[in-house]
Amino acid sequence: MSKVPSLPNSSKSAVRHDRRGILKTGAAIAGTAALLSAIKAVTPAGAWAAGTDGIEKPKLNLGFIPLTDCAPLVVASEKGFFKKHSLDVTLSKEASWANIRDKVMIGALDGAHMLAGMPLAASLGIGAIKQATVTGFAMDLNGNAITVSTALYERMMEIDPEAMKKRPISAAALKKVIDADKKAGNEPLTFAMVFPVSTHNYELRYWMASAGIDPDEDIRLIVIPPPQMVANLQAGNIQGYCVGEPWNARAVQAGIGRTLVTNYDIWNNKIEKVFGVSQEWADANPNTHKALIRALIETAAWMDEPGNRMEVVEIISQKAYVNAPADVVKMSMTGTFQYAPKEPALPMPDFNVFHRYAANFPWRSQAVWYLTQMARWGQIENPVNFAKTAEAVFRTDIYRDAAKELGVPYPTVDWKSEGARAEPWTLADATQPIAMGPDRFLDGRTFDPAKPMDYLRGFEVSKLKIDMAALAEANV
Repeated sequence: MSKVPSLPNSSKSAVRHDRRGILKTGAAIAGTAALLSAIKAVTPAGAWAAGTDGIEKPKLNLGFIPLTDCAPLVVASEKGFFKKHSLDVTLSKEASWANIRDKVMIGALDGAHMLAGMPLAASLGIGAIKQATVTGFAMDLNGNAITVSTALYERMMEIDPEAMKKRPISAAALKKVIDADKKAGNEPLTFAMVFPVSTHNYELRYWMASAGIDPDEDIRLIVIPPPQMVANLQAGNIQGYCVGEPWNARAVQAGIGRTLVTNYDIWNNKIEKVFGVSQEWADANPNTHKALIRALIETAAWMDEPGNRMEVVEIISQKAYVNAPADVVKMSMTGTFQYAPKEPALPMPDFNVFHRYAANFPWRSQAVWYLTQMARWGQIENPVNFAKTAEAVFRTDIYRDAAKELGVPYPTVDWKSEGARAEPWTLADATQPIAMGPDRFLDGRTFDPAKPMDYLRGFEVSKLKIDMAALAEANV
């Protein structure tokens, strides 16, 4: 059975992560500007050097959900990156993640903007018919937040003002509100997330459980599509939610909600969305798939140039895409974040990361983390080999082929530990050293993908439905 290789030395990665080391290797680190230069060197005339030879399916229909992190697909279409790689792409705005999943499954979409957990869940048959699905490209890091109604925020402030002063805000005050409601015999609070196997579901649960809240017993947790979150908060149907932008900023600017914590605060620099296709489609269209990924790598590098972000905002805020005011969309996309109405936006340069920090590489170690959360919350009920599943779904080989053709630096390892780095560091296991960002968890835990069973056993709040001995045997 597949097993994650043990990670070397005490930090579980061969890196130099002190500030002095970063400065010393600065000339070798591939920043976004250097990557763009490398890409231009490969294609000096602005057209892909390989031409159209080998493209099995040049006309493509790709799906997306109206969130700011659909931007790589939208910008690739609007700025001609797809066309440069001999692809004629039509974008399809979808109403829900279930639509995305089902349309990719039946072939109505060639590929789509997906939650990082979706290809894993589809391949395991969680929540739907089992369909092998793969990703060779991570679209972004971070980008979500947890927002509550003004009324709930005021209750939390009243019941535990000290906890609410500390950043990042924990769920400690929320736990006290929930306990008070139970004592008074009140109905449980209702929170929403966007999909059962969404990053948002696992982030919301992780945040709550770290304060002792059982999200399956202590609250009511429901699914609402991202664009409908604000209206449901305003109507009082829900008291809080976890969603991507711009739907947190929309509630804040409307004066009906307060954002408590971002998913960057919960786990620094985790994969948020991926570009997913069915395994069948990937097998039938390998050259088309790589052309798509080449176009998306170039797009993501262009988007991460600070001088290009306002153009990205203007493009994606259009009605055909996110359909939100540019002033709302730009809040997070230009390196700031507003937690409360009438309060100044705070600097948050890594709220949206589209290329730097090896953001487009589909780390198999992060896939294993998502699988542990599926097991933790009872979504995986039968033994599964985490490493083998990650290897089948997160196709680092496809990404490397595309990046190599562009001359873009890429990691030479598939696995890394998470949670131990509070400062920027350098990934030495790469074709060129790559500057990386912090990777801390809110609760100070660390994650070693070679020891998923130890990680699972360490949680006090969980809803395991799987025999742990059988799971351990499957992961020997």
